[in-house]
Amino acid sequence: MITKKIIYALTLLMVLFTGCDDALVEPAQGVISGDDLNTPENVDKMVVAAYSALGNDHYTSPFSSMWAYGSIRGGDMYKGGDGPGDLSEFHLFETFSLNRVDNALIDQVWFRLYVGISRTNDAMRRVSAFSEAEYPEKAARMGELNFLRGHFYFLLKILFKYVPYIDETIAKTDYPTISNDKLSNDELWSKIEADFRSAVDKLPENQSDKGRANKISAKAYLAKTLLYKAYEQNETNAVVSINKALLTEVNSLCDEVINSGKYNLSADYADNFLTATENGPESVFAIQYSKNDGTPLGRLDYGHALNYTMNQEYGCCGFHVPSHDLINSFKTSADGLPLFQTYAANDVAASLDFQTSSFDPRLDHTVARPNAPFKYGKSYVFQKSWARAPAVYGAFASIKEVVLPTDPSFQKVPPFMSSAKNWQIIRFADVLLWKAEALIELGRQDEALPLINRIRARAATSTGLLVAADGKLTANFRVKPYVKSSDWTQNYARTAMRWERRLEFAGEGYHFFDLVRWGVAAENINAYFEIEKTRATHLGDAKFTAGRDEYLPIPLNQINFSSGLYKQNAGW
Repeated sequence: MITKKIIYALTLLMVLFTGCDDALVEPAQGVISGDDLNTPENVDKMVVAAYSALGNDHYTSPFSSMWAYGSIRGGDMYKGGDGPGDLSEFHLFETFSLNRVDNALIDQVWFRLYVGISRTNDAMRRVSAFSEAEYPEKAARMGELNFLRGHFYFLLKILFKYVPYIDETIAKTDYPTISNDKLSNDELWSKIEADFRSAVDKLPENQSDKGRANKISAKAYLAKTLLYKAYEQNETNAVVSINKALLTEVNSLCDEVINSGKYNLSADYADNFLTATENGPESVFAIQYSKNDGTPLGRLDYGHALNYTMNQEYGCCGFHVPSHDLINSFKTSADGLPLFQTYAANDVAASLDFQTSSFDPRLDHTVARPNAPFKYGKSYVFQKSWARAPAVYGAFASIKEVVLPTDPSFQKVPPFMSSAKNWQIIRFADVLLWKAEALIELGRQDEALPLINRIRARAATSTGLLVAADGKLTANFRVKPYVKSSDWTQNYARTAMRWERRLEFAGEGYHFFDLVRWGVAAENINAYFEIEKTRATHLGDAKFTAGRDEYLPIPLNQINFSSGLYKQNAGW
């Protein structure tokens, strides 16, 4: 009986395979070959696919916003969630001393950023094969791809310092021969710089699609790249000199952006973080998200999906919680100026007294706090019960990246939340403060004063949405400009500019990278730990080691994949 069954089965298979001969030579349905992509129409779609990689991150490896690496490691935010064991890899980021080369999420963000680079390189090879006559958009699309590749490498550079540089001219068979130490620190910056210079040369000043890079946004990103490059580091990550020639070019590029007339500060600081006012005058370059676009869930912002609160309208997950240090840093003096030396005393994050002291209004554009409106919803008041682990991280939440549940961009992706609200990569406020920074380091601090005051003036007037249901302001707000006097020395101006950057971009993901660029990460972060450990027990083991913790380690997986070709970063 068994033998008959086997023979029957074999006979049936032979019949089936005989009838499939023709089917095996038919192209698979829904699949396109590489050669079929080489038409102007399809190559244009490949460029769009490269753009889409900007937002192809995940809540476990976000890079649309660098909150997990720049806000948490910079002291702006605690990790949050349900305690140190919830996404413990982020806890390792936050405490530094516990981080490891086999942290899986370091490997994941490395991989995802290189996927973005792969898309840009593939599209570049295809675009370059056409003539201008065949593909009239060729120059502009190549400029866009230069811009995108520069962005992905910029993120890799500030995360890892040394990474393998692969462009469209390198054959895939040669990838295994490209080490991450082939280029020096300065040479790698120069490669990124070259991409943005090419973008400036090729891009038009105006684009019909708001999400596309243009010549002016490329000049802004070039200025940012040169600013980082100007702070020259040795092999143990210490800043050993500042290149004044590069700072001079940063200043000129910022002037070109400012004088272009394309961008300006939004009237209200809040406009940068609301769906209704996205792509406004301050948006130099932003990731464009969408919903109801013909796809099942839309093109949503998954990078911030963990950062909503635990109340019924949301339900998950309580990450990215403002630190006591950040909250206290918004306090101002009777003169309306920051309290550089004494801000950490009188912990208002513990007392919840936001009336006795005075504050910069950007506090309530950044931090959700108990008994105050959440994200400008007068009747939607944040409660301590909305916090996931208040005993560990406190009862606060980050609000720049989230939207109200009634917002048209809001979308539940159970068990997480998301939205189609854009996320800005470069704001016009960035450009003003980059110029101020360059001027200060060039010894021209008097010229930086009006730029810093321009940012402060906008902050001072951004109180229209910071109103409770009873019509009163949500806190005692007081911000005044700096006054030109003998006190406005280079050192004082530098302190003021750096403080302004922290307040203006708090929670947006770049504070840690500012500290590393300036060469002050170790002293600032260890000073932060010294005080913050008395307020947040989860930081008990935290310690920043100079010469190591300025950068993440090269992922162990990547070193193994390269058969030991990749070299580990200093200190790891």
